[in-house]
Amino acid sequence: MNLQDTVLMQLRDLILSGQFEPGQRLAEQQLAERLGASRTPVRAALVTLEQEGLVEANETGKYLVRQFTAQEVTDAIAVRGHLEGMAARLVAEHGVSRQLQGHLQAVLEEGDRLLADNPLTIESYAAYALMNDRFHALILEASGNRALQRAVELNDKLPFAPASAMLPMQGTVALDRDWMLYAHRQHHMLFDALRRGEGARAQALAVEHTEVAQMNMRLALERRAESERVMPVIRLVVG
Repeated sequence: MNLQDTVLMQLRDLILSGQFEPGQRLAEQQLAERLGASRTPVRAALVTLEQEGLVEANETGKYLVRQFTAQEVTDAIAVRGHLEGMAARLVAEHGVSRQLQGHLQAVLEEGDRLLADNPLTIESYAAYALMNDRFHALILEASGNRALQRAVELNDKLPFAPASAMLPMQGTVALDRDWMLYAHRQHHMLFDALRRGEGARAQALAVEHTEVAQMNMRLALERRAESERVMPVIRLVVG
């Protein structure tokens, strides 16, 4: 990556890791010193982050960390579900290649192996998140629709929208393993619909799959103090 891309990635990560308070002003000079860069790539990064929806400019042109309402977060998760539903339908209608079937099967088997641990370990959670991201990425890539892929990529830059964004909350839920088993069964059901060429069923399953993330978000907001310890970015959600 070039310097501008590096600064953008670092600044985005700082915001999404909860390093700034909601509404906090992001001063170019202070950010440049913190990131070891000049103000030019920092300014460009702030413009990009405003386009992504993570920061906003006030009436004087200063950039602030954006606050999100619970409804905005819920909407972002729902949008991902519908976009991924479209991707799943396209894959089912196009037909699953032998290569894609092999990749998806390997990912599902990895998830089965990880969820066999009881109780789940921190390493299990981390590995499952990677597996989960891989499963969703394979389907999106196989859809062959670049506009759809760009829409998911943009939506995923919002807090809590990506497929594995809410997984850290699983560690605070008493029945965490049961919920993850449920979500992974949905993976298997979606894979079955794809193989059978059942586009409508695959689309519906992908949309329904986001309900676990919605449930975790509701739980996170109900237990803010506990949530902030595992997901500091929850502070960006106000109200």
